[in-house]
Amino acid sequence: MTQKTLVYDDLLITLEDVFEAMGYHGEKPDEGTCRETISVISEVRPWLRPRYCYQVMPALPDFDMGRIIQRQLQGAEAYACFICTSGQEFEVYQQRLKQEGDMVRVFVADALGTVIAERCADQMEKDLQLSIDKLGWHHTNRFSPGYCGWHVSQQQLLFPLFKGQTCGVRLNDSSLMVPIKSVSGIVGLGTTVRHLDYTCGLCDYQQCYRRRRRS
Repeated sequence: MTQKTLVYDDLLITLEDVFEAMGYHGEKPDEGTCRETISVISEVRPWLRPRYCYQVMPALPDFDMGRIIQRQLQGAEAYACFICTSGQEFEVYQQRLKQEGDMVRVFVADALGTVIAERCADQMEKDLQLSIDKLGWHHTNRFSPGYCGWHVSQQQLLFPLFKGQTCGVRLNDSSLMVPIKSVSGIVGLGTTVRHLDYTCGLCDYQQCYRRRRRS
C-alpha cells in the first residue's frame, strides 16, 4: 500500500483549470467571479491536504465493469486500486460555505474541489508510473465506478481491498464517497497496456468531468 499527503501547490492548478470546471470553456468569467475564485483559492491553499493511496495486486475481485473498461484493461498483468481525495478539511469548508449561504463561493468551491480531486489523481498516476518503471510496465487510464458502465454500487467491492486504509474516505448508503470530492477506481498495469486519450465517443455518461473538459 502506498499513501501520500500533498499540499495545494503540488497539484499545479491554474485559474483556467477552475474556470473550465465551472463551465467557462476557454472563456473568462465576470470580474466578480474571478475575484471570488482567487479568494477561495487563497483561503484554501494554506491548509489543504489532499491525499491518495493505491495498492497493486495481481488480480481483481469479480467486478462487473462492463465491456468498455474490460476492453481497455485487456493485457494487464496487474492492477492498481486507488483512492484520491481533496480531504476532510475541504469537505468541512464546503459545508461551512453552504451554511453561510454564499452561493457564488459555494459554486467556486464545488468546481475547485473537482479539480483538486482530479489533480490529486494525476499525481497518483505519476507516482504509480515511477514505481513500475523498473518493471518496464505502462499503465492504462484510470477507471472509476459510476463511469463507462461500471455501476457505482461496485464501490462496495472496491473499498474492502484497502483494509480500512482509505485516506479517510468512506462510503454512504448510496455507495457515494464522503468526502464527496474524491476519486476511486482501478488502473491496469503491464508491458502492453496503453494510456489513451479519453475517448468520450465510447461512453454515454454526460456528466463526466472528462467529457465536460472536452465539450
